[in-house]
Amino acid sequence: MASLTFGYSTLADRLENIQVPSLDSHPDWDVLITVQSGTAEMPSAEQLAKAPKGDRIQVLAFPGKGVTKLRNQVLANAKGDYLIFADDDVTFDSVGLQDAIEEMQSAELTLALGQAVNETGKLRKKYPVKPVRLNKLNSAKAATYEMIVNTKKVQASGVLFDENFGAGAPETYLGDEYIFISDLVTKGLNCYFIPVTFATHPTQSSGSGWGTEQDRKARAKIFDRVFRGNRTLPYLVRVGFGAKKLGKGLTLKNFLLFIFKR
Repeated sequence: MASLTFGYSTLADRLENIQVPSLDSHPDWDVLITVQSGTAEMPSAEQLAKAPKGDRIQVLAFPGKGVTKLRNQVLANAKGDYLIFADDDVTFDSVGLQDAIEEMQSAELTLALGQAVNETGKLRKKYPVKPVRLNKLNSAKAATYEMIVNTKKVQASGVLFDENFGAGAPETYLGDEYIFISDLVTKGLNCYFIPVTFATHPTQSSGSGWGTEQDRKARAKIFDRVFRGNRTLPYLVRVGFGAKKLGKGLTLKNFLLFIFKR
């Protein structure tokens, strides 16, 4: 059977929130937790003592702040054939993950984007009902815990998370998952959405906010990064993406400001 690593990334003061999946029925599954202090110092021994413990749980500690730095450490250190990225407020569906791995093996996928439910069991957003090949226009809503990768294929590709984006970045604290997928797509790698439930995550998340100046500017810059090298396309994509949010947390005024990164 293929092995799987659950790759968590979190701050030291949130370690006790992690609920690692049961590994009893899966001898080839393991857990890798990367943790930052949020300061220039290393996490303290007292903080690290709150991390989950077990024979197949590894904890790597780092100073500083920036979730994409941690996710790149997860990519570098994962032992499993497959890797699912995890936040500290997620619980996983082991059956769904096993189904996803089998589908990835069959279709020789580099990345599979799945679906998640909220705390009531309802799908967190509208997902396709059948497999869909991912591109730069249909993967903008990707969440960390919805992504499984073939570890060796991603490592061989040289694609990493852009450390200028994601939680902990001062201005561009969103979009790191979308950029990661887009970079894999640019490399011509086989990335698909599959209608399989991977995880449960609370309804509210860092990607839920819309309409504030801070959110608006952060989201606008994501498309510049994804479509870098093209001066016109980011504006057109912001028009299409923002139009879907009009009246849903985005006013007409803020829609126009979003288009022009104001």
